[in-house]
Amino acid sequence: MTTLTSSPVAPLLDRLFDEADAASPQHDPAFAEMSDDERTRLMRSKTDYRELYGRLKAFALPVSRETGQLLYMLARSRGARSIVEFGTSFGISTLHLAAALRDNGGGRLITSEFEPPKAARARQNLAAGGVADLVEIREGDALETLAVDLPDTIDLLLLDGAKALYPDILALVEDRLRPGSLIVADNADFSPEYLARVRSPAAGYLSTPFGEDVELSMKIA
Repeated sequence: MTTLTSSPVAPLLDRLFDEADAASPQHDPAFAEMSDDERTRLMRSKTDYRELYGRLKAFALPVSRETGQLLYMLARSRGARSIVEFGTSFGISTLHLAAALRDNGGGRLITSEFEPPKAARARQNLAAGGVADLVEIREGDALETLAVDLPDTIDLLLLDGAKALYPDILALVEDRLRPGSLIVADNADFSPEYLARVRSPAAGYLSTPFGEDVELSMKIA
């Protein structure tokens, strides 16, 4: 058994995923009435994305169950000890990554969340999962919170916040990524600028789409 597949993490994740499914943004009239074009515009805008995420602050917006397992497996196989996450939300992806750190023998996960109520929910969930000691949640604008006091080497970076900021977050941490460091970007299709960078071997990356909505990249130089 692993930390991910045993109590308290496994039943906690089952409950959190079920709650997220039951409270989908699609059930919210204000969100459901928004056109696909308007959602795409807000997600790709570097100035207006806060309007969209402000409407969604009551929702978990988690990675999929499959992506959660992928995160755990990647962190375990990489032997990750230092992980950075952009976009904590309720801490579902954070639980997967922290479980991998626990099974790797320890480490540090730094994660950033803009909405204080979400950060509070994440702290409760991490405590319930018994992995809070491995995680530092930084509240506020990730362009500020992830600009200081990072480990010298980052083994894995998860991008799952405002999609328009993916290139900026990558730029913040890029000099701490080493050959073999992994980057997982959820819903990266909403950031063409980010995809153009990580899909360019000349920029020092090897990258491929994974599943329906994930971009998996590796630093190669």
